[in-house]
Amino acid sequence: MTVALAGRAPATFEIKSANLPLVSLILKSADLCAVAAELQDRFGDLPDFFDHDPMVLDLSALKAQEDLPVDFSRLVALLRDFRVLPVAVRGGNAEQMKAALAAGLAPAGDLLMPVASLHQTAEPAPQPPPVSALIIDRPLRSGQQVYARGRDLVVLSMVNPGAEVIADGHIHVYAPLRGKAIAGARGNTEARILSLCLEPELISIAGVYRTSEVPLPSDLLSRPTQVRLEGGVEGKLVMELLNEGARR
Repeated sequence: MTVALAGRAPATFEIKSANLPLVSLILKSADLCAVAAELQDRFGDLPDFFDHDPMVLDLSALKAQEDLPVDFSRLVALLRDFRVLPVAVRGGNAEQMKAALAAGLAPAGDLLMPVASLHQTAEPAPQPPPVSALIIDRPLRSGQQVYARGRDLVVLSMVNPGAEVIADGHIHVYAPLRGKAIAGARGNTEARILSLCLEPELISIAGVYRTSEVPLPSDLLSRPTQVRLEGGVEGKLVMELLNEGARR
């Protein structure tokens, strides 16, 4: 028996395809205690880093481990504590994908979508340039933290030791930078750090970092300097005197 459906659109809803920007978590361990500890270490002091962002769980690093179960219900609850919303999974073996679907996650497959990686060992998707910059015109004291979500950060006064400046884009400090500076916080490998007086406790771009335990070269310390990332997340930080191109 053939049934023909009437060709009329529903009055109360529409279904359309959507292209959503997603965050990707590349899971490299099924030890959720260790995962929780590292998430707390990286994001525990940044309560506004995520804003209920939809997330894809990437299991490609665990796919070969056939006998390695993942407690997806626990993992989803853990990630929700950090204000991310896992909605899909991809890259796992048959058993891992079955368990993920049973936990309510959708199969992402090889969908082509904008994805920002949260793991340093995967090349993140290119990030669009920030639309506008967050401008701070006061000195930042020890214990203070500023985060420019989705944009550049411009600081017109000193960043004192113990202070922290974070941006998804570039960081410009038109004064001494003596605290911590974290640019490309969501994986933007094109981000840069620029300061008129570079004396940092820590500098980081897309997760690649250098601390004051490794002293800066004497010809860069306290001088106008830019820091960039060369070679992606598997690369290294490169420092150059502004307008002089003296590479270290």
